[in-house]
Amino acid sequence: MSDRDVLEFDILIVGGGPAGLSAAIRLAQLQKARGGDPLTVAVLEKGREAGSHSLSGAILDPSALRELIPDYAAKGAPLDCPVQHDDVYFLTERKHMRFPFTPPPLTNHGGEIISLNRFVKWLASQAEAEGIDLFTGFSASEVLYDGGRVVGVRTGDRGLDKHGGRKPNFEPGVDLHAKVTIFCDGVRGNLTKTLVQRFALDAGRLPQLYALGIKELWEIPAGRFAAGRVAHTMGYPLNMRQFGGAFIYGLPGNLISLGFVSGLDYEDTRFDPHAVFQRFKQHPFVASLLEGGTLVRYGAKALPEGGWHTVPRLTMDGALIAGDAGGFVNSIRLKGIHLAMRTGMLAAEAAFDAVRANDFTIAGLAGYERAIAGGPVKRELYPVRNVHQAFEHGLLAGVAFSGLSMITGGWWFKDPMPARAGYERIKKLTDLTGVRGYAIGEATASDDGDGAATPVFDRKLTFDRVTGVHYSGTKHREDEPSHLIVHDTDICRTKCRVEYNNPCTRFCPAAVYEMIDDGAGGKKLKINASNCVHCKTCDIMDPYQIIDWVPPEGGEGPQYDGM
Repeated sequence: MSDRDVLEFDILIVGGGPAGLSAAIRLAQLQKARGGDPLTVAVLEKGREAGSHSLSGAILDPSALRELIPDYAAKGAPLDCPVQHDDVYFLTERKHMRFPFTPPPLTNHGGEIISLNRFVKWLASQAEAEGIDLFTGFSASEVLYDGGRVVGVRTGDRGLDKHGGRKPNFEPGVDLHAKVTIFCDGVRGNLTKTLVQRFALDAGRLPQLYALGIKELWEIPAGRFAAGRVAHTMGYPLNMRQFGGAFIYGLPGNLISLGFVSGLDYEDTRFDPHAVFQRFKQHPFVASLLEGGTLVRYGAKALPEGGWHTVPRLTMDGALIAGDAGGFVNSIRLKGIHLAMRTGMLAAEAAFDAVRANDFTIAGLAGYERAIAGGPVKRELYPVRNVHQAFEHGLLAGVAFSGLSMITGGWWFKDPMPARAGYERIKKLTDLTGVRGYAIGEATASDDGDGAATPVFDRKLTFDRVTGVHYSGTKHREDEPSHLIVHDTDICRTKCRVEYNNPCTRFCPAAVYEMIDDGAGGKKLKINASNCVHCKTCDIMDPYQIIDWVPPEGGEGPQYDGM
């Protein structure tokens, strides 16, 4: 007999971010509007509180919010300030040039600069006010099935030691059963990943393409960057083959959101997103902005940027996928929060109808995909369906195609435009011969892919990874099983060391992966799991695909207050 408790719900939502909480609020609204027997609805959130793990730039397109909560202003939605002015700059190593006009996709008129952390906390308060049960601090560790149907999830066990043994305070996880489960477990969600594999949900789709966003919150001297001002940059410190750029958003109280987004489809195994961000801050334009300022917070998160052709099938018997877990991000607009909210709302409507009809099959849930394909989600994403893929051919090709897509509606001779998963694009060391300042076997963690050295960390402007982890508020129990599963560490010390020089030591923004002496003249992998900020980059970019990110004990991880 199982020693696990079982809780039964009509609808279970996994993930308490914008998608999951919007789904919960919409379910409560449907219950009021349509009546009938009250549905039992619960939201499961792995963070210690709502918003703990929520990180974005962030500029909110308020269209979905207006639809979900029309009186959001009266209810105190924490919108920090409306966008007042947009600028786009191209950076060279020492200079910056402002575009004479702002490209339409980067025009944010009507947008609101927000802290996603505070916004999600507010959404949680609205859901709880509607009677929704919100369980924070509980990680969903596996999907539960009855044959080919999803019937819920199991939360992770608590009180295990680092070897997996039971400590005196051991508590088994709980089985949460539901007629319909809505998976909103975020970018590269651990449960959505298993669903995609089990049901081949990505069959006939392009591989998802990702980027890594690293963000810092700074307090700067008064009057230096106005609240409501928005700046985006491209160019330095990236080369013309690398996808990415920076953002600077002005907030009230002399705060700015400063971040750099690097495409996780680069070719050079030596590329180091964290080092690139530090070098960006040393550019005269940025350094003059930050001089005399104070770092407040640090964080990192992967972004799903592949577009419409990478969205997997979203329905299966007993379950739906919404938000970042489904890849709903408009990479050309740099927007995804409103799409997460909207897909969460549509998933709620389909789940509500299925429960009322007592039909939890794919057919019973099919209204969800019809609503996405026939509504504003596809209308926004389809015209830019090939944009990120175009950047595989370099910055100039990507920018040119982005502009062209505004006229052509995204058409290309090959539609969808072919693409490869980011980890498949990393070149081996032997393929990098001749790259500036590089000789085979001499790449180090301080070489970030174009022959330039990592800046010295002065802890005023530039910061090492471990210091960044401190500013992320990350906490994990040291004596617990690692939530970063490397299935064959021999590959790390042999093949990967020789072929790629262990890129995990560079692409991780939190110093989780480290190659140390093995005492026999070689190297071995050390995993500093307690540093992990839950960005999922290792799960995405490992060239051998032998790393699985799974949740640690519930409530652990970063604490992105104000981010």
